[in-house]
Amino acid sequence: MKVYHGSFMEVQAPDVLHSRKNVDFGKGFYVTPIFEQAKKWALRFRREGKASVVSSYEFDERSYEEFKVLSFKEYSEEWLDFILDCRKGNDRFDYDVVIGGVANDRVFNTIELFSDGLIDKEETIKRLRYERPNLQICFRTQEAINRTLTFVGSETV
Repeated sequence: MKVYHGSFMEVQAPDVLHSRKNVDFGKGFYVTPIFEQAKKWALRFRREGKASVVSSYEFDERSYEEFKVLSFKEYSEEWLDFILDCRKGNDRFDYDVVIGGVANDRVFNTIELFSDGLIDKEETIKRLRYERPNLQICFRTQEAINRTLTFVGSETV
């Protein structure tokens, strides 16, 4: 499967060292099989006066099954708890790969309402079910990156 990563530069050799903390699935290298989504990630850097580059990779889906994988099929209570823990810096999980929906702006607004105590967990999940999930794959260990991703190329967007 082809996957994409949006950045301000071409990323031929992805690593977990340069990743941010306190994001959806914790520290790791994030890709998506949806080119337009990666393009949106890359375009964020234009606001900072940087380039917008989408790097492409071949993802060996068979190899990643050897790793400890957590996959969220839909927005759920488990997904919500996981991203809230990771975003709060309480990432105590040992998964090599995490797959699931993106907490985009609309989803994040719903999560903020929950975090602020304005809606309960049941209402939060109910609202999220109406959102069309995007898909992100977070490689949380270098070994998972090295054994499953092969750089294909990049393009400036």
